[in-house]
Amino acid sequence: MTNSALHPDLSGRVAVITGASRGIGKALALRLAREGADIVVAAKSERSTERLPGSIHETADAIRALGRRALPVAADVW
Repeated sequence: MTNSALHPDLSGRVAVITGASRGIGKALALRLAREGADIVVAAKSERSTERLPGSIHETADAIRALGRRALPVAADVW
């Protein structure tokens, strides 16, 4: 893949993504991991539930499956 504004080389970078257990936050975390960044996965959800599927641990596992490092951090940002 060539470097461009849409596909930057983020190797050696760390992104901190809040709300990364599901939805847009998770999608952003996975996209940045695909571009080479390691990710701090921050969100409230440590466990997936039927009402709110997804957790910081599931997102971290998906990032690791892409070959990147991931650190799940339980955080409630107000």
